[in-house]
Amino acid sequence: MGLNLVQAWKLARQQLEAAGVAGPVIDARLLVEAAAEATRVDIVTDPHRPLTAEQQARLEDYLARRSRREPVSHILGRKGFWKIMLQVTPDVLTPRPDTETVVEYVLRDFPEHAPWHVLDLGVGSGAILLSILAERPAAKGLGVDVSEEALAVARENAANLGLAGRTALMRGDWTWGLGDASFDLVVSNPPYIASHVIETLEPEVRDHEPRLALEGGPDGLDAYRTLAPEILRVLKPGGRFAVEIGYDQKDAVEALFREAGAAEVITLRDLADRDRVVAGLKNPLEKKA
Repeated sequence: MGLNLVQAWKLARQQLEAAGVAGPVIDARLLVEAAAEATRVDIVTDPHRPLTAEQQARLEDYLARRSRREPVSHILGRKGFWKIMLQVTPDVLTPRPDTETVVEYVLRDFPEHAPWHVLDLGVGSGAILLSILAERPAAKGLGVDVSEEALAVARENAANLGLAGRTALMRGDWTWGLGDASFDLVVSNPPYIASHVIETLEPEVRDHEPRLALEGGPDGLDAYRTLAPEILRVLKPGGRFAVEIGYDQKDAVEALFREAGAAEVITLRDLADRDRVVAGLKNPLEKKA
């Protein structure tokens, strides 16, 4: 039996609900749009448009994969973040709205035409770095990741967004090999989930996202112990930093950065009103008498 757009959306929603998928309405719409090569406007203005046999078969495949809890971003190979669209693979974390808190904070005090040098540690898909560079045309950025596969995704995203000329990507272990006082801004979304918590996560995360980008050691703080002093080392005097944290890590991560010498350390909350980003700056050089 052939389906039209509105029937396909209803069927998709019902199938995902039955599979226990969170947010089945939005996921169903996204999968129908992709399978039927339609837009949200098409579903509203031309709801009775029939799907071809090929489109219907594609939708059935998408729904079977989503019902097995494969993320929509992996099924479609893309995910919107901030104001850009990113290619996504199982080699990188799926960009999430929570992480946009980093971008929002950074852009507040980042003059539009400032030629800042930005460092993104654990760049992954390039979500944070490329969102910033897309908004600040005079800035340049370096993304570092230990995963060559993740760097390949970031490289493709930079090229697709026309940002390859202002984006350098390097395989490395955090700040290893980077010079002192080299950057105006450092951002990072490091692994921060405690090892024993990994198996309790939703299947979309536990079974489909790179463990390397999730697991932060016994208490989830291993990366921050390394990053706090190293971020302060590579920042220029007066330079700023912003790192994503787990919702219950505010006090511990703030303390690590203060111990490393950071100034004006604050924690920002995300749209769900949870602690999400620790930010601050490196003290400017004292003026000589």
